[in-house]
Amino acid sequence: MNTAQIYIGLMSGTSMDGVDAVAIRMNGGQWQGAFAHAFLPYSGSLKRDLLALQNVGDNELHRSQILAQDLADLYAQVVQQLLQNNGLQAKQIRAIGCHGQTVRHAPQYGYSIQLANLPLLAEKTGIFTIGDFRSRDLAAGGQGAPLVPAFHKALFSNENETRVVLNIGGIANISVLPTQGEAFGFDTGAGNMLMDAWTQHIWSQDYDKNGELAQQGRVLPELLAQLSQQEYFALPYPKSTGRELFSLGWLKTFLRGDENPHDVLRTLAQFSAQTIADAIVQAAPNVQNVFVCGGGIENATLMSCLQNLFDEKSIKWHSTAQLHLNPQWVEAAAFAWLAACWCVQMPSNPHHATGARQAVILGAGHFA
Repeated sequence: MNTAQIYIGLMSGTSMDGVDAVAIRMNGGQWQGAFAHAFLPYSGSLKRDLLALQNVGDNELHRSQILAQDLADLYAQVVQQLLQNNGLQAKQIRAIGCHGQTVRHAPQYGYSIQLANLPLLAEKTGIFTIGDFRSRDLAAGGQGAPLVPAFHKALFSNENETRVVLNIGGIANISVLPTQGEAFGFDTGAGNMLMDAWTQHIWSQDYDKNGELAQQGRVLPELLAQLSQQEYFALPYPKSTGRELFSLGWLKTFLRGDENPHDVLRTLAQFSAQTIADAIVQAAPNVQNVFVCGGGIENATLMSCLQNLFDEKSIKWHSTAQLHLNPQWVEAAAFAWLAACWCVQMPSNPHHATGARQAVILGAGHFA
């Protein structure tokens, strides 16, 4: 008898380009596979207003609550799109796992804010909704991030080799999956975030498609050295970061103003690649295979930079598609998996990665 249940994960990352929905099947706490995906982009106004909340401003409480409602509307739409495209009904879904949109990550103060009106999402979809995944880990003394190493371990670990899973979103993070012992990981620093911010600032484009603009530039060694001196990189893990640190404003403090824009972008690609590679070598010096997911895998210039750095260390990189999960589905699938863990009351925080004192059950549930 097949007792598999369907969960939907929703993920809108630090790149703020839109929301991914992925449907998975679970048998209790046992992964059965991901089988469907849908995506809806953020409107220009929604992205602008969310970015504005990154900084201290007027009437923040009201603005944040209105945006949480707007996000719930969009999340409900992408869930409906996924259901319709796959001939599913709401009653067939055990739960939604919703990450929400990070607008402030401040683990040093014991909080991290992911906007989403979860009760409204449950109301609009008619599906039990689980969210607020970071708060319980923070309460246990953790960073609340990264949350995906436990999921990566469940799906991608191998008893014969240590593996690293690299997610390149707005922020890049790694999960180290040893042959024995607990998975751990941390944010390596900027992934696409600075490249996207510069591309938007200079060319009014959301991102550098395929890395074509960066490919036209050259690395500026002095700028690369200055960026690489950021004290975050010298901190021991567990650690996590966000837009609060790696912002356009931060980048501008290192610019004279007469640089070729393509050169700046090419340098940012090298910066992301170098800090990723350095973190991997530090955390897993003997790793031979790195599995990559996230939007950064589509940036040919960034991946070429990584390829060159990996070649120096005899490291091979592969898409997570080789492990049977589309690289653009991984993060949303992780939050579907976290929802399943909540439903079966299975601790799911990777406390060796976040620094929490203990393993805890993540999330809070809202009945439809």
